[in-house]
Amino acid sequence: MQPDITQKSGTFGQHSAHGRTMLWRIAQKEISLFFASPVSYLFLGGFLAVVLFMFFWGEAFFARNIADVRPLFNAMPLLLIFLASSLTMRLWSEERRSGTLEHVLTQSTPLWQFVLGKFIGCSLLLLLALLLTLPLPFTVAMLGELDWGPVWAGYLATLLLGMLYLAIGLYASARSDNPIVALLVSVLLCGVFYLIGSNVITSLFGQNISQWLSLLSTSGRFEAISRGMLDARDLLYFVS
Repeated sequence: MQPDITQKSGTFGQHSAHGRTMLWRIAQKEISLFFASPVSYLFLGGFLAVVLFMFFWGEAFFARNIADVRPLFNAMPLLLIFLASSLTMRLWSEERRSGTLEHVLTQSTPLWQFVLGKFIGCSLLLLLALLLTLPLPFTVAMLGELDWGPVWAGYLATLLLGMLYLAIGLYASARSDNPIVALLVSVLLCGVFYLIGSNVITSLFGQNISQWLSLLSTSGRFEAISRGMLDARDLLYFVS
């Protein structure tokens, strides 16, 4: 008897559609939980306020008399560490503390869909936070001629770095039932990945180890992409 290829194809399509639906539902749930608290609006407002302060006052924007947004992306790696860690600190730790993690593990939905759904949800929140900063380059463009190439490259680098930090934050959250502990572990791990490629750290080791540390570090790759130097190796690093 010939196998019904059409039936198998239809079944595969149904499973794929169901998987996409579940991913979106999980992502929506995380976004809804985030905005259910008034603190979330204060959190996003605080992030934007810190960005504006560091850009206009911390970098003495008006004293520089240059129409560029480079100071924005100079500050982003540090800000992203705390932003990503704050967004992910409760995602798995709350599940563990409340006892709902066992319920999740017994569901027919594969665990990877829960993991990916949570990642998509917090990635969309990260994207929203970055979109809130978009009026800044448009304001700078009104003050002088702005080269938009480095601006979009900077946002791409920021998004990629932020998503990497979100993945680290989700791992830290999955290892603890205390959101504060998850936050601290995430900040520590993200900070290590950013700092291990700095001259201060690499100067303590030999050439071979220094090269490996530079390859593992996020700082050099972020700097390269944010300056418009798109290298497939850097993109692969963030995607993987």
